[in-house]
Amino acid sequence: MASKDSQNQNPRCLPGFLPGATNPDQTSRAASSNPRKQARQQPDVPQPSSFLPTASLPPGLEYLSQLDLIIIHQQVELLGMILGTETSNKYEIKNSLGQRIYFAVEESICFNRNVCSTLRACTLRITDNSGREVITVSRPLRCNSCWCPCYLQELEIQTPPGTIVGYVAQKWDPFQPKFTIQNANKEDILKIVGPCATCGCFGDVDFEVKTVDEKLTIGKISKYWSGFVNDVFTNADNFGIHVPADLDVTLKAAMIGACFLFDIMFFEHSLAGL
Repeated sequence: MASKDSQNQNPRCLPGFLPGATNPDQTSRAASSNPRKQARQQPDVPQPSSFLPTASLPPGLEYLSQLDLIIIHQQVELLGMILGTETSNKYEIKNSLGQRIYFAVEESICFNRNVCSTLRACTLRITDNSGREVITVSRPLRCNSCWCPCYLQELEIQTPPGTIVGYVAQKWDPFQPKFTIQNANKEDILKIVGPCATCGCFGDVDFEVKTVDEKLTIGKISKYWSGFVNDVFTNADNFGIHVPADLDVTLKAAMIGACFLFDIMFFEHSLAGL
């Protein structure tokens, strides 16, 4: 009786069914008539994630919906090492297998990078592997001091570019770096709490992602220790974002932006990464 009901159900009415995909009803009837063919076809059956509704996702962020670990690797700038100047940051964004899924490039004025340094205004443009810009992270020139509770750091997250989906805002605290992830209406959604000392001391530095009341930790943003030589003589940093796979992709995009902010604020100079 159960098999008969499943055959009579219209697969096109199933939630999340993608137009153009193989009709699962026809596939099941064809496979049941030939057990050997069923065994051969089993690897080709789409995984459940393939049927997730994608119409509501910002274009280019579909892949983020499947990830619970996002790795960000800053590229080494040889010109900056040789001349001793600060160059535009470039980052590779990878999955847990080390495969590049996005690439980020900083746009900023040379004068700001070398004079305003870690406080500089900049824009980071994130593109997918086809070169399409999918996320824009904008950072204005702002203060950064535990003694100045006003006009603190803030990022604006746009995805697709031109559509604001959230913000990363620094909150004043005399002891710990604290930030909130906000939606487009600047309502607090999550909090990020860093350690009292952001120097790694030859180890990883973890920023915990918590609920607004700070009672539950749902993930973390880690700055991985890259080794003594790399941290002293280069500005190249590695980060890992550990979050639930089913977290909203716009929040994941905001956490990627938060990684860039933490890198510039706390680990821009090589000795700060120790």
